[in-house]
Amino acid sequence: MEILRKTIIIGLFSLFANTYMCAQNDFSNLQEAFSKSYALEAQGDFKLAVNEMKVFYNENLYEINLRLGWLNYMAGNFNESLAFYKKSMELMPYADEPKFGYIFPLAALGRWDEVINLYKSVLENSPHNTKAMYYLGTIYYNRSQFDKAITYFKQIIDLYPFDYDGLLMYAWTNLQLGKKKEAIVLFQKVLLNKPNDTSAIEGLALASN
Repeated sequence: MEILRKTIIIGLFSLFANTYMCAQNDFSNLQEAFSKSYALEAQGDFKLAVNEMKVFYNENLYEINLRLGWLNYMAGNFNESLAFYKKSMELMPYADEPKFGYIFPLAALGRWDEVINLYKSVLENSPHNTKAMYYLGTIYYNRSQFDKAITYFKQIIDLYPFDYDGLLMYAWTNLQLGKKKEAIVLFQKVLLNKPNDTSAIEGLALASN
């Protein structure tokens, strides 16, 4: 009986040891694939980087789906990029990271209404996410929807009163809405941040006329 018990213990130990070694080997291979993909990306070989990652693809691994979403986007494979980013979002539904990634191929395909909805989704999850505020405001600004744009730029300045990008866009949006006095003050603040900023100098001249 004692011999049987020892045999079982040795067998279990061997099983766990083999499982651990396999896991370590799998991780080493995956780590090497990531490393090679970074090197290939730096060389501009995005398709080769994609192929390197696909060898070790695991649909349940967030990191590899996120990586393939980015590499396919850079390779110009926008539909494939969307698929991998979508899988990333399914794996980490509360994360903002894959949503920002998903926006890249959406924008490349000109699907701007979906981009807007995704930025709004980010703000529902992270109300103080100034990155989402800025890009959403910029989309509305480029659409000449200044009344919508100003809401997001104001929120940025409420949180970061001396932020260069937020101040500049808030100033231009005020100018576009005919609020010249407000625009002058904001352009002046931009010039305190960047004294020779050409956009602020141009805007200040227009607002002062």
